[in-house]
Amino acid sequence: MLSQSEENYLKAIYSLSQDVTEAISTNLLAEKMATKASSVTDMLKKLSEKELISYQKYQGCELTSVGKKAAIQIIRKHRLWEVFLVNKLNFEWDEVHEIAEQLEHIQSTKLTDRLDEYLGFPKVDPHGDLIPDKNGVFEKINKNSALSDVSIDSKGIVVGVEDGSTGFFQFLKRYEIGLGTEISVLEKFEFDASVLVFVNGKEVSFSSVVADKIFIQLV
Repeated sequence: MLSQSEENYLKAIYSLSQDVTEAISTNLLAEKMATKASSVTDMLKKLSEKELISYQKYQGCELTSVGKKAAIQIIRKHRLWEVFLVNKLNFEWDEVHEIAEQLEHIQSTKLTDRLDEYLGFPKVDPHGDLIPDKNGVFEKINKNSALSDVSIDSKGIVVGVEDGSTGFFQFLKRYEIGLGTEISVLEKFEFDASVLVFVNGKEVSFSSVVADKIFIQLV
């Protein structure tokens, strides 16, 4: 049995490891967890004693195979609960992350498997992130494109976003953009890399920051 704090650390280490090839430094993890480096060091020692990570002082940490498996299962629970909250309880996609943060710590494997089955074994969560199966396998789906990368006159549906912050979801909500929303690219401006699109019956200009974070599947 792991504490909620231990599970949060495993998930954070896994998340950080997706962007780097070397061991995760204490300072990087402290920034991710919004805590002091000394607190991180204490936790890393605990996780190392449980053989969930390999850790050496001043050299960072890496998940062991056992730790990686545990982290992926936490992620699975989180994303399944997000699907449930949006699809079955009609929560908005900008509301579910914090609630799923609480629900992901439920320990029952049987409940998680039943939830997965009840939802029809979804492959992605409401934000477009892949959901691993009960064996920890992420099924590959068709590669999607950032709005900023597609050519003029392209049309597609929103299948995911890179930024999961509440602020970004509120921005999208303002334009009534969610998963499945159809967007057409009308023009791209070299000067500032902004993109003019047609969405929900009107023309909207998105900055390069926004266009980089919206992913569409071309139709």
